[in-house]
Amino acid sequence: MAYDYSKLDGLITEKCKTRAAFAEQIGRSERSVSLKMNGKVEWSQNEITRACEVLGIKPDEISAYFFNLKVQDN
Repeated sequence: MAYDYSKLDGLITEKCKTRAAFAEQIGRSERSVSLKMNGKVEWSQNEITRACEVLGIKPDEISAYFFNLKVQDN
């Protein structure tokens, strides 16, 4: 399953300015965050929890940022 992280990416830019700054705040490397954002590596529950704390994502908003399925064009 492929997820669309565009909304998450926008919030990262709004709150942290760069993925590098966001990565530092959640205790991961920029490369690790990039792999997750590009769907190459899955987000762990702990990473999602930390990202929500850093970005101010409420529990009822998690699915919109982390589990939004990509729409495939046929």
